[in-house]
This record gives sequence, structure tokens and C-alpha cells, in this order.
Amino acid sequence: SLLLLSLGLGTTITFMGSHWLLIWMGLEINTMAIIPLMIHQQHPRAVEATTKYFLTQATASALLLFAGTTNAWMTGQWNITDMLSPTSATLITLALALKIGLAPMHFWLPEVLQGLNLTTGLILSTWQKLAPFAILLQLYPLLNPNILMALGVTSIVVGGWSGLNQTQLRKILAYSSIAHLGWMITIIHFAPNLTLLNLTLYIIMTTSMFLLFNTLNATKINSISVSATKSPLLSIMTLLTLLSLGGLPPLSGFMPKWLILQEMAKQDLLIPATIMALATLLSLFFYLRLCYMMTLTISPTPIFLFSSWQAKTTQMNILLTITTSLSILL
Repeated sequence: SLLLLSLGLGTTITFMGSHWLLIWMGLEINTMAIIPLMIHQQHPRAVEATTKYFLTQATASALLLFAGTTNAWMTGQWNITDMLSPTSATLITLALALKIGLAPMHFWLPEVLQGLNLTTGLILSTWQKLAPFAILLQLYPLLNPNILMALGVTSIVVGGWSGLNQTQLRKILAYSSIAHLGWMITIIHFAPNLTLLNLTLYIIMTTSMFLLFNTLNATKINSISVSATKSPLLSIMTLLTLLSLGGLPPLSGFMPKWLILQEMAKQDLLIPATIMALATLLSLFFYLRLCYMMTLTISPTPIFLFSSWQAKTTQMNILLTITTSLSILL
């Protein structure tokens, strides 16, 4: 509970702070609090993942602090919104991109997520993205839109392309995370409210995905193929949530993509918008493959057998119900 409270505290400090040192401190507390949670299970993969995470986050934090100091040296101000030098703006963008795992600084994310259990993976994929986005949403008018656009489009392409040959569910979720972050970063300069909407929906959908895999006890593709026989209802929920993550209408995940493409068309960014829409088809392909694996093995049972599976009403299951409903029906 101490670690979880520190995790919350770090993010809250970053949310509230407008002083570079305070923001840096919040991010550091955040990193320090999640490391013991990651290494909690004594497994070589967990140790490796924690080490990789620690090194990348320390690098990003150092870069962030360096950018803040450079800015203070040039402007005489430690305030976050007084950022006049393009050098610090570029450094900040790169530091935050490394922190959340945007391509081409994404290499740590799939490896780290693969070494964690599903609950810690959930924290890493959702909660740990909030603080860097809080900084980005305060700074977006001062950042270079071309760099943001390049990072975003690269992330969407890499997230789709690299996810294709994965068999591990956690790695697939990591690449899906990279692609979703790409969508958020691309539009942040033009419509930050769409970034916020996309982030909220991404968190809801990812939470329901992790909780479903946790309930089904699945970490590989072949372990979800037998999930339908365990509980047909859960497998149908997983299927719909996966399609929602892929962005198929009329599910929730389609809404942010549609609005972002519409906004980009208004800004005359037709080439990036086309690349993004086409690259999403790659992501959709591996989500569809997961759905295909699940539906291949649904046993031809009559519908009344569905009621044989009942979950106990725990806090996790209540959260699961809420997030899946929202990620399908919004």
C-alpha cells in the first residue's frame, strides 16, 4: 500500500507542479514506486524487465532535468510554461517520448511488459502514462509540431508492423500501446482535447483487456484459444474489447480514431492521415487474429450452458464489468 500511495503521489505532484524540479521529482517518485512492484515476483525475466525499465526511465528523467536546466539557464525562469528555447523544447519532447515509449524510443516497452505479471503490466500501461501526458498537455503550444507528427506516425507504423509476428499477449498489448500513443501524439498540437479523449478510452480498453486476460489466466495466444470452453461469456467480451481496441465501428475504440482523422483532414494533413489509417489496418490484423483464435474453438453448446459460469462479486470483477461495458458501448 505504501508503494501504491507513492505511485499516486508521484503522478499527483507532476499534475500539480509548474516548476521543472517539482515535475522531475514527481516523475522520479513514480519510477521509484513501481520498481519494487515489478521485481516483486522473484523471476529472472522480472529482474531483467525491472533493470531495463529503470535504465530507460533514469535516462529520460536525466534528459528532462537537463532540458529544464537549459531552459532555466537561457530564460532565468523555472516555470514550465516559460519555455522559449527550441533546444529545450526538442529535448523535452524526446525525454517524454522515451518515458512513454514512442517509436523510435520504444524498444524497452515490449521487453519490460513481457517480464511483468498482468497486474503490474496494467499499472505500467495505464497509470504510468498519465504524468508524461500531463506535461505534454501543458506544453503542447511550445513544442515543435513536425517532431510530434514524425514521432506519432512512426509509432503507429511500428506498433502495427511489430505486433504482427508476436505470440505473447503482453507483447501484443505493448505494441498496441505504442500505436495508440502514436495517435495521441499526432493530434496533440492541433486538438489536445482529442488526445485526452483518446487517452481516457485507451486506459479503459487496456484495463479491461488486462483484467480479462488475468481472469482467463492467459499470457500466450494459444492459452486464449481454450478460454471459450472455460467461459463463453468472457471470451465474447474479450473478442468485442479486442475489436474495440482495433477501432472497428460501432464500438468505442472507433470514436477517437474517427475524430482524429477528421481533425487532421481539417488541418490539411492528408498524407499523414492516410498513412495512419493504413497503418491501423496492421494493428487490426493482429487483433482479428486473436479473435480468430478465440472463435475457432467455441464449442457448439446450446445457449443455456452459458449461465453455468458465474463469477464471484469481487472488486476486480466489478471493475472488469464497468471497463468492458464502457470499451464496447460508449
